[in-house]
Amino acid sequence: MENINNTKEVSVDLAFTEKELKELDEARLKPITFDEDCPETTPEKALKFKRVNPRRSVGA
Repeated sequence: MENINNTKEVSVDLAFTEKELKELDEARLKPITFDEDCPETTPEKALKFKRVNPRRSVGA
């Protein structure tokens, strides 16, 4: 299986349609836009987030 951590690589096992793959490629080219419903997170705000799921151990 390919490395799915790299957002530019999509595993064939995920079975996207050609149309969906094209839409994903187009979306990668668009800039991220923030608004009042989805504001940009500053480093200070990011520190206030709490993890809700326990961390997974690497290699498990």
